[in-house]
Amino acid sequence: MVAAAAVAEAAGVAAAADAGNFVRSCAGTKFRRRNDFSEVPLQVKQVYLDNQANTKLDSRIFKEMLPFFEEHYGNAQSMHSMGFASRDAVENARGRVASFIGAAANEIYFTSCGSEANNLAIKGLAHAPGAKGKHIVVSSIEHFSVLYAARRLGQAGFEVTYLPVDNNGMVDPSDVKRALRDDTILVSIQHANPEIGTIQPIEEISAIVHERAIPFHVDAVASAGMISVNVATLGADLLTIAGSQFYGPRGAAALYIKKGVNVVPQIDGGIQENGRRAGTENVPAIVGFGMACELASAEMPENAALMGRLQRRLMAELPKKIEHVYLNGHPQKRVPNNVNFSVEFVEGEGMMLLLDGKGISVSSGSACASKSLKMSHVLTAIKADPAIGQGSIIMSLSKHNGDEDVDYLLTEFPPIVKKLRDMSPIYNYFQKTGQRQKAGPGTDYEHEHN
Repeated sequence: MVAAAAVAEAAGVAAAADAGNFVRSCAGTKFRRRNDFSEVPLQVKQVYLDNQANTKLDSRIFKEMLPFFEEHYGNAQSMHSMGFASRDAVENARGRVASFIGAAANEIYFTSCGSEANNLAIKGLAHAPGAKGKHIVVSSIEHFSVLYAARRLGQAGFEVTYLPVDNNGMVDPSDVKRALRDDTILVSIQHANPEIGTIQPIEEISAIVHERAIPFHVDAVASAGMISVNVATLGADLLTIAGSQFYGPRGAAALYIKKGVNVVPQIDGGIQENGRRAGTENVPAIVGFGMACELASAEMPENAALMGRLQRRLMAELPKKIEHVYLNGHPQKRVPNNVNFSVEFVEGEGMMLLLDGKGISVSSGSACASKSLKMSHVLTAIKADPAIGQGSIIMSLSKHNGDEDVDYLLTEFPPIVKKLRDMSPIYNYFQKTGQRQKAGPGTDYEHEHN
């Protein structure tokens, strides 16, 4: 692989030549800026393909939120007219969120983000009075907010079973069945993986879990707004969604808790959220979150069709323009906004930085480490070759993307790969011998937390 310093230098040179404003390094980002970012002139076309990290706020949602910054700014718990206006807005949003996932309004609990909601679900249920045991089951490719919450419980005396996945990232329902025990108190499986896009057979898994009367949590952050999410259809007892993933604001998410499921609060303080989540409500964000759910209910089929078409273009055309690329995730059973390729003989960071110099924002499945190269725990779980998995690039689409964005990526990406491969001793070795050198083991999860 190309040394990190060499990649950073190449990225900086290319970016400076092409954009003028950017100088990149693997350790950080430097760029020319002004106090008013709106005045910074952009020298290159901007294509945002990192929507699994955050989506652009819908202008209609922003307009809906504005009055709760400037006019109706009372605390939702205050006993006066300004407070009542904020409280009504929160409850209206709660109803919108509930309708979006087929729940009752009193089963929706607002949090600040999906990670907080996942922590509330995992830790809150584990510590609930009357829990019959200390065994938890999660998949090996869950979001870190689930994995680390489970790990913390493991340190506190709980036992955690991590389920394997196949090469496409699918959990086998029979593995779930074998993992269940008399002392199992929770199973948590994500609806879709944000890195590789694979959609899990949640309905089949929930039926198996409920045969043993075990609570079932579903992390639907990566799927809500992209595909249908209905708590009854999925069979979820707890379910997490976040509005920032489908054109809503950051700062508002929700945990669905089915009536009768006992969850212990993880934040002590006030009486907000019926005592299950203390803290002053972020009224503007909650209002925006509610509207995002309402808009998604109406517009999701159209948006999904657009993203699915662009996704199919990328999946079909990119391998024709770049040799030795490999799709990560299930080829059909995946959310329509996700495309994840591993590009052999190069590092993900190098591609990401050079694409950024061309105004194309993507993300990498590999972690930027100074001493050793690590690929993500998800790619390790699907048994990706480390030498290939370190070259992972995630392109996540939104309703704001179009064919012109795909055309631009398909034009700019191949020369970037060629530039990096020309610098790569591993690629040079492959060209001379026709053989591949092996990379060492390791993942981002192991590096940071073992």
